[in-house]
Amino acid sequence: MTDRSDTEAATGGATVAHADSQTIEPQTIDNGRANAEPTDGEHVGGATADAGETKPPAPEPNPEEQRRALTRLCLVLGAGAVIAVLTGVTRTVLVILAFVAMIMIHELGHFVTAKWAGMKVTEYFLGFGPRLWSVRKGETEYGVKAIPLGGYVKIPGMVNVEKVDPADEPRTYRQKPYWRRMSVAVAGSFTHFVMAFLLLYALFVAVGMEKEVPRVGSVSELESGPSPAQAAGLRVGDKLVSYDGVAFTNFAKMAGYIRQRLGKPIDFVVEREGRRLALTITPADRSKVAVKGDPPGSSPSEATGFVGIGPAFGVEKAGPIEGVAKSAAELGRVTVETVKGLGTIFSPSGASSYGRQLVERPSSSSPRPPDGTEPRFLSPLGFGRLASQAAAAGWQEVLLLLVLINVFVGMFNMVPLLPFDGGHVAIATYEKLRSRRGRRYHADVSKAMPVFYAVVVLLVFIAVSSLYLDAVQPFDNPFQ
Repeated sequence: MTDRSDTEAATGGATVAHADSQTIEPQTIDNGRANAEPTDGEHVGGATADAGETKPPAPEPNPEEQRRALTRLCLVLGAGAVIAVLTGVTRTVLVILAFVAMIMIHELGHFVTAKWAGMKVTEYFLGFGPRLWSVRKGETEYGVKAIPLGGYVKIPGMVNVEKVDPADEPRTYRQKPYWRRMSVAVAGSFTHFVMAFLLLYALFVAVGMEKEVPRVGSVSELESGPSPAQAAGLRVGDKLVSYDGVAFTNFAKMAGYIRQRLGKPIDFVVEREGRRLALTITPADRSKVAVKGDPPGSSPSEATGFVGIGPAFGVEKAGPIEGVAKSAAELGRVTVETVKGLGTIFSPSGASSYGRQLVERPSSSSPRPPDGTEPRFLSPLGFGRLASQAAAAGWQEVLLLLVLINVFVGMFNMVPLLPFDGGHVAIATYEKLRSRRGRRYHADVSKAMPVFYAVVVLLVFIAVSSLYLDAVQPFDNPFQ
């Protein structure tokens, strides 16, 4: 949300950062005090009486030009849809379109709350750059621009130093009460948490979550011959009942037991076609055998028990009521993890790791791409690749990716610095705390401009560096 434009930049391994950017027009003004009444030549919001120097409203779009522009836009979208179908990337395109929709829903949050508060909203646009198509309804112009990497809502008076037509001053953002300004500022991030909750609910109730089931999902084969599980006659689909008299609960617990029983027979009880079978399997040393299909060097260096079976998974769906509780709990967990992740990437160790990734080139001795364990940002290029990988993996992965993006953007956008929405929250709160009954305080935003420009420079650095990393050191596929 801003008086000029919003920018959306993809960041953080499978995450995206959002920033609002503003064009500030400095002027000599006394805002660093409490004002009971406007002084001569000055409005309460901080704009001078000659603020009418602002540009006149844009002329009404010509209907014939609108029709031609709309036709061109439809042709471009149609051609893109045909190309997506022919190249088999329809799902990937749908994921990217879902991300674009998330951006516009974010802006819709600002738009609706601003209208509700009686503020003037002059523009609601998808994209930046040259205008492709627009239509004016009342005082607001709606449209699409050429570069669909974000969107924006234009609300006059987002900062006190902005020049505004005196006739519009009563309907500016800065003239509204604290709670109205707060509702507009936080609305964008709030929509992301609503979307994340709804996506989680769809995941738990409609799609279902993958869950481990007590069956053999895979039986490995060794390069040198059958694995211990194959030799004993264990098959995919066998239901695991017990091992050495211990009732089976999950694979992690059983695997830990097997690793400790190298060379010692283990008595398994499985159920196959309604009949129970007793099988004895002696674990081999995993450090001395090679499993077919495993990459070189994947064997442990220490002696470890190994029989050669993997878990099976099924899909579990929650009921409508249970889904609400599960969605809320998972949203809370993801939010906490996101805050921890942000803290890590902006910590000294995180910054050092990011710098190391930028200066170090992949060597022949370590050809594998980064696996996401080191903190780093994600560019639009990386997001496109991640969207393709998620789409290929299935709807569960797509929904989880969109949940993570929504939570990250919602949290990152509340950083209490301009140009983020959190910066407007911080300014409004500071003004509220400094105001006294009948005497409203107006912060001098021009004093925060050095911080604003520093944040913009940091965002530009993140955008360029993340694009470089995603080009030369792409992530491993996290959905494999």
